[in-house]
Amino acid sequence: MELTDLTAVQLLDGYRTGEFSPVEATAAALERAARIQPEVNAFVRLLADEALEQARESAGRWRRGEPAGLVDGVPVTVKDILLLRGHPTLRGSRTVAADGAWAEDAPSVARLREQGAVFIGKTTTPEFGWKGVTDSPLTGVTRNPHDPARTAGGSSGGSAAAVAMGAGPLSLGTDGGGSVRIPAAFCGIFGLKPTYGRVPLYPPSAFGTLSHVGPMTRDAADAALLLDVIGRPDARDWSALPAPSGSFVAALGGGVRGLRVAYSPSLGGQVAVRPAVAAAVRRAVAGLAELGAYVEETDPDLADPVDAFHTLWFSGAARVVQHLPPGRRALLDPGLREICEAGARFGALDYLAAVDVRMDLGRRLGRFHETYDLLVTPTLPITAFEAGEEVPRGSGHRRWTGWTPFTYPFNLTQQPAATVPVGTDEAGLPIGMQLTAARHRDALVLRAAHTLYAAGLTRGGS
Repeated sequence: MELTDLTAVQLLDGYRTGEFSPVEATAAALERAARIQPEVNAFVRLLADEALEQARESAGRWRRGEPAGLVDGVPVTVKDILLLRGHPTLRGSRTVAADGAWAEDAPSVARLREQGAVFIGKTTTPEFGWKGVTDSPLTGVTRNPHDPARTAGGSSGGSAAAVAMGAGPLSLGTDGGGSVRIPAAFCGIFGLKPTYGRVPLYPPSAFGTLSHVGPMTRDAADAALLLDVIGRPDARDWSALPAPSGSFVAALGGGVRGLRVAYSPSLGGQVAVRPAVAAAVRRAVAGLAELGAYVEETDPDLADPVDAFHTLWFSGAARVVQHLPPGRRALLDPGLREICEAGARFGALDYLAAVDVRMDLGRRLGRFHETYDLLVTPTLPITAFEAGEEVPRGSGHRRWTGWTPFTYPFNLTQQPAATVPVGTDEAGLPIGMQLTAARHRDALVLRAAHTLYAAGLTRGGS
């Protein structure tokens, strides 16, 4: 097995025993990143010299038996929405100036740096993370590692492609409407949107409390490790949660026996799910039942909240570009310009009406989880479609939310939601299954996902 095929947990075991070093692992990840970049376009920039220096420092600590923290020497990538000290964060936009000190880390990046992570690169995003695929006027199109003619999904598409291709086992993504889970599902990896506030976010997102920072990894065990590092409060985020009471890694055991699982194949017939997707998810759900979960096919009381989501999302987008003069706005992605214009037309009462819808949705899902520990759905009703398109050709959808009905509701409710790869379609494209729990039950989501991995019920393509 090559070093680029190993999880973060496996790399750390190798460092501990001296089987290989952080320098070897980092060099392998950088070589893989450079090799995939021409075809997949996952990176805004690679940081080879800096990463190798960090790896050498880590190797010295491991030789002395003094690792700096939980992820010392592990190669990590960071979506180019999050600040990384010493490097521009351009957010996929030609309107952001690259000059400046760039002297601050985002909270999640700072926690990783404190624990010895090796930063190998910044990954691609659509402009300001506005849509569910990854292409931008600044960096072009990011492609799916399983078929470069297809999209990697978005908006954390570069991170998903990097992890799937072995360019570092850990990545930081952001998720405002599915932006961790969509590309993770399309690329066949694990992605978690934690409870809002579990991972501090600074600078604050213009999309407000829809936006989360989450792990994108090879499996649930790596995600738990990463969340143990980044899920700590930071004074710069006034909405950050207190430190968790225990370790997410320590809570992975215990299985799913006795859990009450609600399986909703199509949200009560609201979503047309491709047969291959439906079949793969149903098989995985049957596996949960075989492992001892009590599974009931039932649907939450969830009328599609897309209009309320659009009001909040488009208003946030309008706020992002509010400062730009007309000449600079011409540099924006045309689709982003459209939703900004729509968002600017909403008034305060429109926004507050959307907040009312959101609060009622949260109430209904809260009551639902008094009966059920987990809600299981497909992550997406489809597999990856043509690269460079916001919506599948011929779908009739106007915006990316048309094909992501399982993801954005849980940004409105702020619940933890993860995607697990559970199979492939006839073209070999990965299929994801979404696991959702009540707010603050991130450990339960990770435990259930880890059980699926341990039982061999996950499969995301070759």
